[in-house]
Amino acid sequence: MTSPWLAQPEAALKTPRPLVRASWKRAFDNHLDPDLPLASLEVAEDELGDYRLAHPLASVLPVIRRLLVRDADDDSGLLVAVGDAMGRLLWVDGDRALRRRAEGMLFVEGAGWAESRVGTSAPGTALELDHAVQISGGEHFNRLAHAWSCTAVPVHDPETRRILGMIDITGGTQAVDPHTLPLMEATAAAVESELMVQRLRALRDRPAPRRPTRRAVTVARPVLRVLGRDTGELSSGTTRVELSARHTELLTLLAWHRQGLSANRLAELVYTEGESAVTLRAEMVRLRRALAGSLDGLGLESRPYRLTQPLELDAQHVVGLLDRGAHRVALATAAGAVLPGSTAPGIEQIREEIRARIRESVLSDASVDVLLQYAQTPDAANDTEVWSAILRLLPRRSPKRAGIVAHLEVISG
Repeated sequence: MTSPWLAQPEAALKTPRPLVRASWKRAFDNHLDPDLPLASLEVAEDELGDYRLAHPLASVLPVIRRLLVRDADDDSGLLVAVGDAMGRLLWVDGDRALRRRAEGMLFVEGAGWAESRVGTSAPGTALELDHAVQISGGEHFNRLAHAWSCTAVPVHDPETRRILGMIDITGGTQAVDPHTLPLMEATAAAVESELMVQRLRALRDRPAPRRPTRRAVTVARPVLRVLGRDTGELSSGTTRVELSARHTELLTLLAWHRQGLSANRLAELVYTEGESAVTLRAEMVRLRRALAGSLDGLGLESRPYRLTQPLELDAQHVVGLLDRGAHRVALATAAGAVLPGSTAPGIEQIREEIRARIRESVLSDASVDVLLQYAQTPDAANDTEVWSAILRLLPRRSPKRAGIVAHLEVISG
């Protein structure tokens, strides 16, 4: 395939902006084809509702609608989209006639618009660069999008600053008017402020602790988020605690090995240079102190080391989805590897086990659409067995076959 900035039609840009040129190069390095269909559905219609309800941006949709959607009516020539941190569109609203036209390039709810999948576009490139982006007409990598323009901005967690998703305006040239970019940035700021207000309000309205009664009560288990993160986020209800890298490793191992671990075994799983159990015990004292000061009810027992109550890992949730056959949701939930920066032997074992479980489940049971979704992940980008399975399952007249064959030739050497 020729370089995309050399293969653009005459109507495209002669001298692309540095931002666009860099994005095109990433698309070319990912072996994307500017002539193949753009996006693919990554969240099935029957799974989309549950996924949207659980997304952090669901609670702030009224703010987005008030600031953007009410101006994107049926005569506006504009669409407003909200997506997650992986570039999947979760809500699309606005001009109904334009929505029907946008279906031609699969700009629809549930479709994946990450830059790694569709090339240069405002939604995916804004997430890739972590700042607001405007893309006009021929600046899009894929020719199917040359009739469109868009402005998108990422939305961050107001406390941790990690990306939660993005907001996008798509349409004609009015979508990249000079006033659109500051409007979008102001909307993202309003959304982040509203998220912070909601959290503070929840803390204020939380009932005061009551003395325990004999009647049984249901308590939500605390959750530790470790996927795609180098440090963990421990949460229970409205309480969220950022952990150090070492404390995250220790809690992950204890959550994974619920039966408990001896001091010597836990030291083997945590340290790479053979530190003794004495070093571990000192660290466990610090961890017990950190838990006591931040999250009621979650503590440590010793001999063996284990948690005083179950702790749910987001990684275990992915495994549970795979076991139920919900492959598409599992892939959508797996927002990265387990603690990708950790070199602890036990964390590497968990990381590899989950990676193997995902690969085995997808290869044995998943549809071709799910295989295509999995093939875009870093773990499968050069996996010839995965790409060969896609080729076997694709219909003979599928326009995707040429791109799959070309990619197989590249990764097969």
